[in-house]
Formats: sequence, C-alpha cells, structure tokens
Amino acid sequence: MELQHLDFIGILTELYDGVYFVDRERKIVYWNKGAERISGFSAAEVIGRGCFDNLLTHVDAEGNSLCRGFCPLAKTIADGRHREAEVFMHHKEGHRIPVLVRASPLHDRDGQVVGGVELFSDLRNILANNYRVKELERLALLDNLTQLGNRTYLERVIRVRFEEMKRLDGRFGLLFMDIDHFKNFNDTYGHDLGDRVLQFVANCFIANSRPFDFFGRWGGEEFIGLIRNVSQNELIEVGNRIRMLIEQSYIIHNQRKLAVTISLGATMAQAGDTPELLIKRADNLLYRSKELGRNCLTFG
Repeated sequence: MELQHLDFIGILTELYDGVYFVDRERKIVYWNKGAERISGFSAAEVIGRGCFDNLLTHVDAEGNSLCRGFCPLAKTIADGRHREAEVFMHHKEGHRIPVLVRASPLHDRDGQVVGGVELFSDLRNILANNYRVKELERLALLDNLTQLGNRTYLERVIRVRFEEMKRLDGRFGLLFMDIDHFKNFNDTYGHDLGDRVLQFVANCFIANSRPFDFFGRWGGEEFIGLIRNVSQNELIEVGNRIRMLIEQSYIIHNQRKLAVTISLGATMAQAGDTPELLIKRADNLLYRSKELGRNCLTFG
C-alpha cells in the first residue's frame, strides 16, 4: 500500500468517531461526519466558531465547565502533550451525552504547535437504546414525545422490580423527578420550546443511564427513574449526577441559552412497600425538595 496516494481527509471525514481540528485560538477549522452525527451540529454550523461558543461546552463528572478553564484540548495546545478524558458534551438538541475525548497537538513543519485535534467517541449504548425504542413502540408503551416508557410501562416495571426484590433479594431505588417552574417556561416561551425541553431532559436520562436502569415519563413534566442494584449513597449519587447534567444542559433560542433544573425525591424500596407506597414516599420527598428551593435531591 502506497500511503502517499491515500485521501486522508476523506478517511477522516467518514470516520464513525467524531474528529475536529482547531487553531491556537480554538476556532474550529475542520469537522467530520462522525462529529455531526454524535453532536447534532453540522460542519456548516460550527466551522469558524470557537468550540467553547455555545457549542460543545464540555463539563466534567462534577458539573465543572471545562471551557471556562483549560479543557483537555486547550491544555494540549498549550503544552503539546496528548490527553484523554471522559466528559459530557452538549448536544445540539440540548441534552448532555458522555464521550471519551482524545486530544493531540497539531504541528507545523517547524515543529511549532499551531492548533489541536480532538477525537471523541460516543459512550452511549446506541444499539441497546434503538432496540428498547422499537420494543416499546411494538407494545404501545412508548411516550411519543420523549421516547421514554410511558406511565403504563413504568407501573409494569415497578411491579417486576418488587418481584425481583422478593425472589432474588435485589435492591432498587426510585427517583421521582419534576422540572422546576415548567409552567412558567411554557407560558414564557411556548409549548414548542417546552416540548424541546422535555425531550432534552429525557435524552439526558437515556444517554447517561446504565442498560439495566429504567426511566419513564410519569406525566406532564414528571419522570421516574428505577435504579437497580444500588445502595442509598449510590442512589443519591446517581440522582445528583442526573440533576447536575440537566442543570448544565440547554437549548439555543434566538441566540440565548434556555436551561431548566429538576427537583428529585429519592428513596430505596423497602420490605413491606407496595408500588403505591414507594411512589407516594418519593413524591413527598420531591415536594420537600421544592420547598427547599428546588434544583436539589431529598432522600428518605
């Protein structure tokens, strides 16, 4: 094989993973099809703009904005060292998705760093999620707007979790979640944008959950997450991670970032519980979070 005859840009363009190049000021100069597919942003929308400019706006696992300091790519441009990190990327539709990023410097012929290249891989289980959606559609158990299980399916899954707890001593927790001030958001921006918010909140659940956990839309702006094989502390950690990712997510409307927060009630299923008691307890804890100022989690 004679490498000099290969079209390397053509190869990069067709890669399944996302690839983009930036100059020293972190202005995007190249954006491949994988980057379009994973992020939702087309090359035409991003080339010439800064990667920090309401685009990818990476956050780490604690919710820290990496663009306000030195993100892995900025550090690599500064010192010429290769880096790898797991971060949460902003998707065009508003939600956060987990990606593995690998940053490398770009050199000119004199060996000077003139920019950087970042390759990012989607960490979501896309095939499993596609199968889940098709199965729910077949059973008429899908919420059409959010692509989550609907209330009927949630009730079925809760009953199954209780059976597992009795037969297999399996532990599970329940997160009852509500979008804060959602009526005000709808009244201010309209139901179309409200629907987009419901979708990006649901997509945050889908993109950042384990394959054996389950999230569904209970109704309106209320959602339930059923988290298997967790301790109390692990359930709280999962809930706060979701809360943080939604707080850090946004959609762009008329050049403005529109964001929401959620409040959560979290509880572990206990011996003697029924599905009704479990949901009621979580609902009461949710309203305790509302009373405490919203955008928080209450466990009990």
